[in-house]
Amino acid sequence: MHPSSVLTQQPDALHTWVFTPVVTTLMVVASVLYVYGVVRSRRAGTAWPLTRVVAWFAAMALLVFAVNSVMAELAKHLFWAHMLVHLVLITVIPMFLVLAEPIRLLATATGETGNRRVRAFLGNRVVRLITSPIVGLPLYAFALISTHLTGFQDLALENPWLKQLEYTGYFVIGWVFMLPLIGNELCGPTKLSHPLRFASFLLAMGPDTLVGVTLMMTTSELAPGYSASRAGWGPTGLEDQAAAGAIMWFGGDGLMMILLLVVAFQWITAEATGKRGGSMGSWLDSARRGQLMGEGGDDVDVDDDEAALAAYNARLREMNRGR
Repeated sequence: MHPSSVLTQQPDALHTWVFTPVVTTLMVVASVLYVYGVVRSRRAGTAWPLTRVVAWFAAMALLVFAVNSVMAELAKHLFWAHMLVHLVLITVIPMFLVLAEPIRLLATATGETGNRRVRAFLGNRVVRLITSPIVGLPLYAFALISTHLTGFQDLALENPWLKQLEYTGYFVIGWVFMLPLIGNELCGPTKLSHPLRFASFLLAMGPDTLVGVTLMMTTSELAPGYSASRAGWGPTGLEDQAAAGAIMWFGGDGLMMILLLVVAFQWITAEATGKRGGSMGSWLDSARRGQLMGEGGDDVDVDDDEAALAAYNARLREMNRGR
């Protein structure tokens, strides 16, 4: 049975929207603050692009779709509906949220003092580590595998608070993963190079494929709680599970492929125009700088040939004097 055919067989209660007062309040407050920040930045002489505002409200609209629409209620009974909500929460909403650049807006709208504080916070070593793919990518893989292949879904269906925690985790992990990889958001003192961004999205296709193929090929229900909650309507448990796997595999990999193409286009454009594609990441840059320049080379751009050569020669002179 195709998932779309289920829509005509659901009980009437499943055609109602879900009201979530906490999420709705947070969305309204955050949107008001975002608009207020845009107004303040423009009064300060900084024009805030309309595309970022559109991206913000696109993220809010998709959040309503995921947690307040009929789809949110369907996700409690249909595995494929849950998987669709999952992809929206962990990939699509974070993507638009990063493109809206709320952190940069905060730094811009709070003046010079606020700008310094925001950048100082983002420059903290712990924050730089958290907002790097070395943390975001494993978290992304862990979220997909642990919540779909371990029996977690049945526990979440039995405990609504766990389902809410699951959705919150998807949203936060997706945002942390996307933060350094797309757009021009403030996520630290350096920007990742295009090769690292490309590799990160390419590696993220691995857990998408693993979860999707496993759900499609497994001959036993990994989340029987979904078929039990339907009480006789809708697809069989294995049909529902296979549809969920297909959505994860084709949908998840499809979204990553789109992001790969975007990064590839940016990479080619940067090479053609002679612009640098960013750093290799703060943790790799520090190690590379330390090997080439020693302890005194923290402020040297190792990708600047003349500066790197001068700093390297100075290090050799210091070493010779030490001998």
